[in-house]
Amino acid sequence: MAVLAWVVAPLLASSADSPLALAQFLVMLLTVGMVWQFVLVLLLVYREQRTLRWSVVRDVLWLRAPRNPKTGRRGGRMWLVVPIFVVAFALEEFIPFGIDAVAGRDLGDFLSSSDGQAMLSGSWLWLGILFAFFVFNTVLGEELLFRGYLLPRMNGVFGSRDWIANGVLFAVYHLHVPWVIPITLIDTFILSLPSRRYRSALIGIITHSSQSVFLFALVLMLFLTP
Repeated sequence: MAVLAWVVAPLLASSADSPLALAQFLVMLLTVGMVWQFVLVLLLVYREQRTLRWSVVRDVLWLRAPRNPKTGRRGGRMWLVVPIFVVAFALEEFIPFGIDAVAGRDLGDFLSSSDGQAMLSGSWLWLGILFAFFVFNTVLGEELLFRGYLLPRMNGVFGSRDWIANGVLFAVYHLHVPWVIPITLIDTFILSLPSRRYRSALIGIITHSSQSVFLFALVLMLFLTP
């Protein structure tokens, strides 16, 4: 992802005669990177299990309802922990780290700019690309890889600190947007820890996806703006 963002995207943008080229190539290339994460997870699961049956994939990727750590029962009232982490995930956006994004590379800033509105207004192509970007970012890409595939397998190396290692690895992975690394370390307690405690990658997926829902709502508003 870092190579796509800092090497490939600028290289391609330099050959395009458009002020929007860098932002457009960043979105497209990072989407490709996250699609690759999804494909990678499928390849790894198949190599490990020799099947991609849903009943198997669901279990090995923790795509199950939260489990009560005391009784072992799944679902029911355990789903009530999810809104707590969704709210916590939203509140962390107000933490003042004082690290500014590199100009032209923050998706939120771009979407709220006149250039972002011009690109998205009435464009079915960019609406579809950004929809794929958000889906593979927090449902089928990052979360599936980090909380679905890696976290269940990290206990063998890191023991009870597996969730900490998972969170640190997830933060360092964000070299394509390094200004978010400090706040992503806090996500260790909001995404990795609850996913580990309740043995459910769905907690991380739903919590992280709350951000994608908000951003896609903004995208949809820009798309509908003439």
